[in-house]
Amino acid sequence: MKITEEQITKLRDLLAQPGRNIVIVAHTNPDGDAVGSSLAWAAILRNMGHSVTCVVPNKYPYFLDWMPGIEEVVIFKTDTERRAERAIEAADTIFCLDFNAVSRLEILSETIERNTSAVRVLIDHHLAPAPGFDLMFSYPEESSTCFVVYSIIEALCGTDAITRRMAEALYVGMMTDTGNFAFSYLTPELFRAVAVLVERGISIPAIHNSVYNAYTEGRARLFGYAINRKMELIEDGTVAYMSLLESEMRRFQFQQGDSEGFVNYALTIKKVKMSAMFLAHRKFIRVSLRSRGDVDVNLFARRYFNGGGHHNAAGGKSYDTMQQTIDRYVRAVREFAEEGLLG
Repeated sequence: MKITEEQITKLRDLLAQPGRNIVIVAHTNPDGDAVGSSLAWAAILRNMGHSVTCVVPNKYPYFLDWMPGIEEVVIFKTDTERRAERAIEAADTIFCLDFNAVSRLEILSETIERNTSAVRVLIDHHLAPAPGFDLMFSYPEESSTCFVVYSIIEALCGTDAITRRMAEALYVGMMTDTGNFAFSYLTPELFRAVAVLVERGISIPAIHNSVYNAYTEGRARLFGYAINRKMELIEDGTVAYMSLLESEMRRFQFQQGDSEGFVNYALTIKKVKMSAMFLAHRKFIRVSLRSRGDVDVNLFARRYFNGGGHHNAAGGKSYDTMQQTIDRYVRAVREFAEEGLLG
């Protein structure tokens, strides 16, 4: 990652005057990387003397409830006191973490767009950032936004500024966005960063246990149901998909985050190169896509589901019925294969 001196100078100048009103926003369905980067960056900014409010569009997964400082995160969807709206209206600086376009904020995007005077800073690792940011730290070649935040802290004020609480938050994002350090973009710099976090006193086994071994019984049974009853293989067993209707999720007492990781499981099958998960919501179907090797699901999501993301992990939406969505996916996969894009 090449953070330039010019970028750091601009950021330092922006933060030079204490007492700025800052809002940190992260994407819809916030995950470990979105929450972890927000909490760590908020702590750094508060230590500089700034007033900081962290806002997410909707609830983060329950298995992140243990994270230090997470109670300070304002959930826009259930914010009856309008804390988020007031903070955004008063903000002179808005940091956008772990997403590449304001539209990714969905129900929160209109509120953000109403504040036309705040300086907007992007800190992210997704492809193709949208225009409209005054300062950008966009690094699609990096594994997580938490690693980008770590690198900015290192360049801005040195790693001595990282406390144990910040280190825990940063590690959650680094761990979850790499599939527990199993996906791509695993660089020596990333592992050197992890070493620093360990030096701050984090317990890797404890964090792993809190995130990956804290599911409900309903989630465990839903996973078994999804794999056994709902996983389908096409294209001679090289492409997979699963789908869950709202009625099926209610049957297993579904909570936000319960489907996390389902889409990855099909890739444990040796022949499978691409996997999809279709999750029904009240007004649309959320599409999650994963792949291995050269199969570009970012391209697939952009072309067929008005979405995007990373080369091997992307997502989108469908406003059709579940069956129509599945049929579109099957046709799209066939077209992708005919173009030689499935490897």
